[in-house]
Amino acid sequence: MTGDYRNRRALVVGLGRSGLAACALLRSKGAEVVANDRRTRAEIEPEALRDIDAKLVLGSHPTELVEDVDWIVLSPGVPLSLPLLVEARRRDIAIWSELELGFRHLQGTVVAVTGTKGKSTTTTLIGDMLRAGGREARLAGNIGAPLTAELEGASAETVFVLEVSSFQLACVDTFRPHVAVLLDVTPDHLDWHPSFEDYVHSKARIFENQRRGDWAVVYGGNPLTVGMASKSKSRKLYFDLDCLGEKYPHVHKEGPWIVRHENGETTPLASLDEFSAPGKHNRMNAMAASAAAALLGLSGEALEEAFEQFEGLPHALERVAEIGGVRFYNDSKATNIQAVRAALESFEGPIVLILGGRFKGGDFRDLRDMVATRVKHVLAIGESRDKVNAGLEDVTTVEICDSLEGAVEKAHAHAVAGDVVLLSPAGSSFDMFKDYQERGERFRQIVHRLETES
Repeated sequence: MTGDYRNRRALVVGLGRSGLAACALLRSKGAEVVANDRRTRAEIEPEALRDIDAKLVLGSHPTELVEDVDWIVLSPGVPLSLPLLVEARRRDIAIWSELELGFRHLQGTVVAVTGTKGKSTTTTLIGDMLRAGGREARLAGNIGAPLTAELEGASAETVFVLEVSSFQLACVDTFRPHVAVLLDVTPDHLDWHPSFEDYVHSKARIFENQRRGDWAVVYGGNPLTVGMASKSKSRKLYFDLDCLGEKYPHVHKEGPWIVRHENGETTPLASLDEFSAPGKHNRMNAMAASAAAALLGLSGEALEEAFEQFEGLPHALERVAEIGGVRFYNDSKATNIQAVRAALESFEGPIVLILGGRFKGGDFRDLRDMVATRVKHVLAIGESRDKVNAGLEDVTTVEICDSLEGAVEKAHAHAVAGDVVLLSPAGSSFDMFKDYQERGERFRQIVHRLETES
């Protein structure tokens, strides 16, 4: 799609990577742009604002910014409860996510992946499969660059593989992926969404504009996700079909094979023999990616090449080191309860677990069964450390720590050969770090220091 925004005025709220990319695209289309962020100029990296061609309003979100604005582009994570946005809705001013803006201007096919856990792995695998099959794939959204920064030079043959969040989907209008992948959905981001129902509603909008020629790849092991896709006009292909029965088109695992069942026929898609990523959840991600790739016409050879080359993602069950027979894993990307469950399921040996951060909703008591049988010691950190203690203290030993460094050092002291030390926080990093990457990198540094000292 193309657009000419001359003589139109856009307000961009939030000047992270997505907001800055949106500003650049809007200016290239002739729009007058007002760029707004709650941070002051001193709090923003100077490089970020160096080339911005917009009127800057920094340090607050004054409601008068909605005057004479044709529409608003919202960066992920900016709350819709902001008075400026409440006023915009009162005036019927359109609010788009940066994802919506990018979609309106792209050429090519869109594959979008959402869910609570596994989005980055599934998105990466689909991109790898496309490239292995000789197709042009561009990863964007919550993974890699913002979509608006990835549009230049694309053609009808380009496949955009997008990791999309509830924040982005909450403000779509025309966004329509040809293949929409929905992984499992459990409570998350309840510090942003007013309720779990609102979170689910936002996630389900991935299907909102799909047509009969499009596809929905849906986790079939949860009645909630099945219901989220039920009203979509798109064709459905389920995976891990525990709740619907054999009559529905679905993908599941038979031995080492991912197979597709449809119209009474069984078609092998790919073997998982060379897929080394740990954990049942990663097998599920591989299943979802294979289903999407098959719908895009990719061969089993392309899928298996991607499996063989996949080494996992940084900060997602990333093996950091082994010290005295103790393995250290960085799972800083695990920012919700479901992600921690998946991590705990990935190891059989005793686990020393570092848990806590800025809590986004859910209940630590939901981990009690896994912790009771697999975790010998919990080191609780961050703003949610008291919640961790309250939820788990009667099923294992919980120790409160004031810093990540202290937690890692105590974990090292408690662990013996054969144990796993696992950083899997079940919370965002913003109470102690800039982002989950900085938290994971700090964990790596501490572990490597302990390694050199041993």
